[in-house]
Amino acid sequence: MNAEQQKKDRLVMSYIFAAGLLFGFGGLHRLYNGKIGSGILWLITGGLFGVGQVVDLFMMPDMVAEREMQLRLKAGLSPLGVPMDQSVVASQVYRSPQEQLTMKLIDAAEKNAGKLTVTQAVKATGLGFAEIEAALKEMLKSGYVRIGNDHDTGAVTYYFHEIA
Repeated sequence: MNAEQQKKDRLVMSYIFAAGLLFGFGGLHRLYNGKIGSGILWLITGGLFGVGQVVDLFMMPDMVAEREMQLRLKAGLSPLGVPMDQSVVASQVYRSPQEQLTMKLIDAAEKNAGKLTVTQAVKATGLGFAEIEAALKEMLKSGYVRIGNDHDTGAVTYYFHEIA
């Protein structure tokens, strides 16, 4: 079960426990969400004579979010649910196919002293000429590369000026 579903389930249960006031048990939702002191006070006073219970109906999403955060921290997780003792490396981050292609082109250019021909890029990535040319032209529009001709071979070459 993912974190978002757990939060929704906790919110539903909190509202169900809040309905406990109808049976004389105000404050169960507070106990469920880790607010022990106020939960006991709500139990003794009937949800602060019903007023506190009604106010809590509007505060419930924040109460649940706070409890979820406490539980994550107690479990050693960041607010996003990632283990805090584990560093996130670039290889664990999702990249779109376009971003992956850009990274491959930059790696290939780095291996070629900051310059890259379409043929070299095709060889380095295993993709077709049209796809490579489109990606390089997009990088050209963005200003990350400039285009020219290699002075020795005359081949159209893309220069990665930040790498050279």
